[in-house]
Amino acid sequence: MLKATLRSFLAHKGRLVLSALAVVLSVAFVAGSLIFSDTVSRTFDRLFASTSADVRVGPQEDDFDESVPSGTVRTVPASLAGRIDRVDGVAATHIDAGVENITVVDRHNKSVGPTTGAPTIATNWEPTDRSPLRLTSGHAPRGPRQALLDADTADKKHVGIGDPLTVLAEPGSFKVEVVGIATFRTTNPGAALVFLDTGTAQRRLLGGTGRASSIAVDAAPGVADTTLKRRIGQELGGAYELKTADEDAKSATDDLGGFLDVIKYVMLAFAGIAVLVGVFLIVNTFSMLIAQRTRELGLLRALGADRRQVRRSVLTEALLLGLVGSAAGFALGVGLAVGLIKVMSVFGMNIKSTEMAVGWTTPVISFVVGVGVTFVAAYLPSRRAARVSPMAALADAEIAGVGRPLKVRALVGSVIGAAGAAALIGCWMADETGPASSLLGLGIVLTLLATVVAGPLLVRPVIRVLGGAFPAVFGSIGRMSQRNALRNPRRTGATAAALMVGLALVAGMSVASASMSKSFDEQIDKTLGADFTVQNANFMPFSQEVTRKIRATDGVGLVVRQRFSALAVRMPDGKRVKTTAAGWDRRVDEVAHVTYARGSSATGLAPRHLLLQKEFADEHGARIGSVLPVEFAGGKRTELTVGALTDQEANDFGMTGGFAMGLSTLVKYAPGGQDSAVYVNASSGTSPDVLRERLEKTLDPYPQVQVRDLADYKELIHGQIAVLLYLVYALLGLAIVIAVLGVVNTLALSVVERTREIGLLRAIGLARRQLRLMIRLESVVIAVFGAVLGLALGLVWGVVAQRVLALEGMEALAIPWTTIATVVVGSVLVGLAAALLPALRASRLNVLAAIAHE
Repeated sequence: MLKATLRSFLAHKGRLVLSALAVVLSVAFVAGSLIFSDTVSRTFDRLFASTSADVRVGPQEDDFDESVPSGTVRTVPASLAGRIDRVDGVAATHIDAGVENITVVDRHNKSVGPTTGAPTIATNWEPTDRSPLRLTSGHAPRGPRQALLDADTADKKHVGIGDPLTVLAEPGSFKVEVVGIATFRTTNPGAALVFLDTGTAQRRLLGGTGRASSIAVDAAPGVADTTLKRRIGQELGGAYELKTADEDAKSATDDLGGFLDVIKYVMLAFAGIAVLVGVFLIVNTFSMLIAQRTRELGLLRALGADRRQVRRSVLTEALLLGLVGSAAGFALGVGLAVGLIKVMSVFGMNIKSTEMAVGWTTPVISFVVGVGVTFVAAYLPSRRAARVSPMAALADAEIAGVGRPLKVRALVGSVIGAAGAAALIGCWMADETGPASSLLGLGIVLTLLATVVAGPLLVRPVIRVLGGAFPAVFGSIGRMSQRNALRNPRRTGATAAALMVGLALVAGMSVASASMSKSFDEQIDKTLGADFTVQNANFMPFSQEVTRKIRATDGVGLVVRQRFSALAVRMPDGKRVKTTAAGWDRRVDEVAHVTYARGSSATGLAPRHLLLQKEFADEHGARIGSVLPVEFAGGKRTELTVGALTDQEANDFGMTGGFAMGLSTLVKYAPGGQDSAVYVNASSGTSPDVLRERLEKTLDPYPQVQVRDLADYKELIHGQIAVLLYLVYALLGLAIVIAVLGVVNTLALSVVERTREIGLLRAIGLARRQLRLMIRLESVVIAVFGAVLGLALGLVWGVVAQRVLALEGMEALAIPWTTIATVVVGSVLVGLAAALLPALRASRLNVLAAIAHE
């Protein structure tokens, strides 16, 4: 049996190649994502471990919600260095005076920072044995007008020694001259670094020479980091955050982890799609191979093989296919990881491929995925193979399972579909986002599974409609192509299922994204009334210097600032709510349409007052006049009175977290913040077009901020939503590639299965061109069938998903009919492309040999 199995596997290797490709792709994405993330993690672990101080003393961390940055620079007294120096076991202390996410521009007012989301960092130059950079040309900065620049940024932005730079920091902008270039000793994490002397960094970045962002401490020989940390803690008390080198490195790695997780999970999503669609392809391939080998299997049974041996034979073939596919996929995954490393170097993260990390778990996981998927997918076909009768060897080979009733599928599909529908209905009726999202996910999984199981039941009614015009348009050729697609509903359903998965995903996401875009458009029209909004390109806060320049621009009539601050509020129901509150200037009503359930802007933004979103206030028992204890992130505490209740949605016009207050109140208790947005109206007699031109000229030295009107703001939101859609389209592309492989595989095996039939058709006068047309039409109708199922399913998902979005204030529903029409047309093209090779092969069959084929 083993010898027969190996011969069978080698005999059908050409037919199994397409199935192996699905395994290869899924394993490649799994292996590539794991190798890449492990390599980057290990590289940065080494960087952080080699550059972290033995003990670092920084500002006390708190548990506030910092999801919306305030721009506040948190510091410790620089005098701590003197106190720490006297602690037993301290060899040396170093003042760190640095900030992130500043802006540095060249002589042409162009930013020299990265465009990839990595920070621009300005800090003091105080080299030690652990410094990640070393001076390679020029000299160290001395005085307030000199700076060093990292070599990668200098190279990329064409900046050299002697060139001027302008640093735009929170206390204000200042000019420096590049006097030296510093080169990374290890990996460049993609950031741009500017170094100043310590005094200049303290004054210009932190606002005073008495401040430091942290104190780095070197331990004396023989003193453990944990011991030194304990001694320093005893000296300083609990007012500061102390971290050993290991803790500091772990914290830095955790901060980086979010970025790495995004890449890893995106790639694993591709792997998941490849695995899911590949399962259909493998099941279909093995089912057809077993159907075509009915006589062969029957002969084995007649010669004495029992059912268990036949089943084991088929599973052994699947195991061999999984091993071969997994090995090829792992090799491709290594290449994919190398490619990702090269791509990251383009974005400024210089990781050497020679340092690639391949842990023992990666090949194990890769082979488990590849072999496991193939083995599971082949299990049901193996059971069907075991049921082949010995008498099949004496009869003409028939296609197994063609005429078997679909009662079991109907029953199972109905039960699963009813459960999925119930979950979606529950999601539709839910009034909280959390439960609604869970029910939506459950409903999507169950309805997808039900459609896959019950898909063959839909083949005959749907394809009769989709191919109904074929006989009238293409005559007898059209009729035969339609009947071929109807011949085996199981096969047609399984073939179409691969395409259905991808199209259902893109349809659902398209509806959700279109609904989000329309909802945001309506919210912007409803809430924003300013002529222009000035914001940072990446929504980070910006210096008050920018606001002062805006005020001084000719033609500016009204300027309303917006800031954010993290705080904690004790609500009347006893709950301590950690959130982020907005601070507005009092004339906010002139640049925004804020609606109130009770009170007004005058009462809500008055000193020592705040306004709440009504739904949030009702949930926690707050009302007009309630006095709420408030704790700000800087440590200040006070009590604020509820002065107004707004019925704006929680995410409308800065109502993040449901809290807002007057800017004067926010500045009093959370000083040192930066503006997050500035809303500008033109003065009387100045047209918006003229004002925009003047504002853009004024803000030319500040490339980090942009002037936007309503149309620009909408375009920005649409662009951000489109990023998610691009990912979905990429997933769709992968699904289509594998689906095309599935259709090609099905048609190719179908041609082999119908070799004798094709020979007879050719013998009675069917031309080669007509034969190719018949196979193409069959392929098209199968592809369109998958598209129809996928779009119908995706539209249901998208409409229900919009109900979840409505719970977050995005109430508009939009159906992207253009996208849907494009998908239908694309499915026709997919069917035509998939039929090219099988149709060509069929047309080249020798007529007499085909008739004699068994």
